[in-house]
This record gives sequence, structure tokens and C-alpha cells, in this order.
Amino acid sequence: MKVRKAIITAAGLGTRVLPASKAIPKEMLPIVDKPAIQYIVEEIVKAGITEILIITSRGKSVMEDHFDRSPELEQRLAASGKNSMLMDVVNVANLANITYLRQKETKGLGHAVYCAKAFADGEPIAVCYGDDVIMGDDPTVGQLCRAYDEFGLGAVGIKKVPECDIHKYSSLAVEPIKDNLYRVTDMIEKPETLEKALSLYSILGRCVLPPEIFDLLENTAPGAGGEIQLTDAMKQLAQKSSMIGVDFVGKRYDMGSKLGIMQASVETALKHPEIGEDFRNYLKELGKTL
Repeated sequence: MKVRKAIITAAGLGTRVLPASKAIPKEMLPIVDKPAIQYIVEEIVKAGITEILIITSRGKSVMEDHFDRSPELEQRLAASGKNSMLMDVVNVANLANITYLRQKETKGLGHAVYCAKAFADGEPIAVCYGDDVIMGDDPTVGQLCRAYDEFGLGAVGIKKVPECDIHKYSSLAVEPIKDNLYRVTDMIEKPETLEKALSLYSILGRCVLPPEIFDLLENTAPGAGGEIQLTDAMKQLAQKSSMIGVDFVGKRYDMGSKLGIMQASVETALKHPEIGEDFRNYLKELGKTL
């Protein structure tokens, strides 16, 4: 079955980027001239998926406003002859068929995904973590969908992380298949020590999961941090029939961290058609003073 639907988990509080996230959802923090979540939506659309559910929480309705029409703004732009800006604003509202669902209690990523059971309606689902923006010509979601189609198994986007950071992530047991594809047979969420890690490969922000993930999540007990961990349910899936790990092509930015936000902003600005050259010159001059 083809992957036709995607969810973005965007219910977290964003405590790592306070105080900015006190009033502004971290998913709405800008990378140059677009909010972070728009890059994720655009990635999904480039992969051929237009049915998107965003899992939100209280205080995040501004995300809905962003992907909606804004008649007063559109009228002002049209009256001012700012046609390019007008098209940018209108196109945002027409990117995809986006619906929203509130996670009324923050019970973890696994619970957030389980909230999408009715939306999935027995179909496989692409899952994008709202903290992770991945830039690249070939959308990461599309890379995972191709792996799902080829093997008929759940697929996860993976990368190696530094030894000193593996305790912050999941750790996977992997076996090479071909090229950048691996068979994933086991996983552990946030190993307490390096010795407990299965490898330095971790899931970074993207998954394509079969329909049975919802039955597994329904029976998954709270794990690390007292929350229902998506990793715990995927672990059962991996141990049962294995999964496919895709060492994806693309640059991932952690938008839940201050450093990740700045890296995304600087590197995107350097490539921006409007400000890229001026910004590069600015950085060169700034570098002389460091």
C-alpha cells in the first residue's frame, strides 16, 4: 500500500528554547523568512503526500493561522502591487490538505502518534518530528517511502551521532543491506551508558510506519521519562519483522535547540536567492573580527 498520509508531531513545549517558545511555538520560529514547520510541510509535499495531520497542543493555533488564507493581508498586497509576496502568501495556504488535532495531555511522542489512529484509517503513515528540519534536494520522507515500497517494512531515517550524544537519542541494532540501507532488528531509547548502546545509529526525525504500529502503541506502557515512547513500540516491530533504516541524504537541524536554530538560519541564509550574497559578504567581514 502506497504511503498517502503524513503526520507532524508538534505538541511539545519547546523548553530548550525558552523564553522564545513561551509565547511562540518552536515550530513557528523562523529560518530566514519561513517558519520551521513550513519546511517540513514542503518536504512532505515534495514527496508526493498532500494529506497531512499536525498534532498540536494548547497555545499553538498560530500554526493553523499560518497555513490558512489571510484575506485582509492578501488584499493589501494586491492593492500595493506586491504580486510576488501575494503569491508566496497564497501558496502557503494551498500547499496541502492540512488538518489539526490537539494532544490534550503531553504523554510522549508515542501517545502523540497514537492520536492519529483515526486519521491513518488502516493505512501506513509517515511521521515527521516537529523538532527536526531536514534540508536536501531529495526529500527525506520520499527516501523512506521508497524503502517502504521496496521492502514492505517500516522505515526509519537514521544517522550516526557522536558517542558523547548517544544517551540523548535512540540507539539501533543495524545490519547492512545495500548502499545506504540497513536492516534494523532492535533499538533502545536513550541508553544510559555507551556500553548499553546498540550502535551509534539513531532515528533522526522521520519514520514511515505500517498500520500495526497503532495496536502496538495502544499496549505500550510508559517508558523513559514516564512517557509513552514511540521507540518502545517500534522496538517490538523491529524485533518481530525487522525494519529498514535509511541513512538519509540531507542535512538535519535540531530546531529544539538554540544552536540548531542558529545553524539552520545561517546556512539557509547563505543559500537564499534574495540575501545570500550580501549575507556571505557580511559573514566574511565578521569573521575578520573573531
